Amino acid sequence: MDREVFFVAEEEEGTRLDLYISQQYEDLSRSYIQKLIKDQLVKVNTKYEKNKYIVKEGDEIEVLVPPPRALDVKPQNIPIDIVYEDEDVIIVNKPQDMVVHPAVGNYENTLVNALLYHCEGKLSSINGIIRPGIVHRIDKDTSGLLMVAKNNVAHRELAEQLKEHSITRRYHAIVLGNIKENKATIDAPIGRHPTQRLKMAVVENGRNAITHIQVLEKFKGYTYIEAKLETGRTHQIRVHLSYIKHPLLGDEVYGGKTTKFNLVGQVLHAKVLGFIHPSKKEYMEFEAPLPSSFEKVLRFMRSNAL
Repeated sequence: MDREVFFVAEEEEGTRLDLYISQQYEDLSRSYIQKLIKDQLVKVNTKYEKNKYIVKEGDEIEVLVPPPRALDVKPQNIPIDIVYEDEDVIIVNKPQDMVVHPAVGNYENTLVNALLYHCEGKLSSINGIIRPGIVHRIDKDTSGLLMVAKNNVAHRELAEQLKEHSITRRYHAIVLGNIKENKATIDAPIGRHPTQRLKMAVVENGRNAITHIQVLEKFKGYTYIEAKLETGRTHQIRVHLSYIKHPLLGDEVYGGKTTKFNLVGQVLHAKVLGFIHPSKKEYMEFEAPLPSSFEKVLRFMRSNAL
């Protein structure tokens, strides 16, 4: 088993045990962590505690994670919104609340399960059994466009474009507060958060990360923006906007949590995706309309002059 030991920092005090541990592991679901606690694979100060235990500063938390079982990712007949498809690529408009690929404790109902069914298993194998065809990812609670490779040649071509930052990726979002400048560039390196492993952060020795911001509309206490990625780090838009004190509306992890609009997750949509087709060698660009939940928030803000 893999053994990890964590020490609760002052700012982490007051969190439930299961939630605290889930914040340390990016790829473990909270339900899986709850099972670890139930199976007595977690100790707090050498004692077994329940999920609802509230962690305190200085607590020593030991976690044992069993080796992953052999994965058998099954095709599932789940409806997906396919924007474009040919022999090389598929462009999917992913809904909010859908995980892109399986991980420990979450093997079903992901986009990969749906794609395996739709493509009859014909996806690139470069990223292995749990991420077939997946060239890049967007978060579970982010909606919008995602490109998928159907063969290894296409996958390598698209991955190289990502590496060269030549792929067009424009997101629409609503953030807290009013951004003063109509245009801005956030150039700040991103890496793993020093104490919370589930989170990313702007850190001195992080990887180069650049996000370009364009203000679309301003409301009282909120700003509707377009964010264009120059690089593609994990949680980049969420981290950068939180860094400039304008977190995404609804983002519980990076400071935008609110009950005002009854949201589930951040208001972030991958609206535009453009790339050079791997075999046609022509530039192609796709656009996905805002989801109804996003539109609903915008209509409310406009009609109520927020």
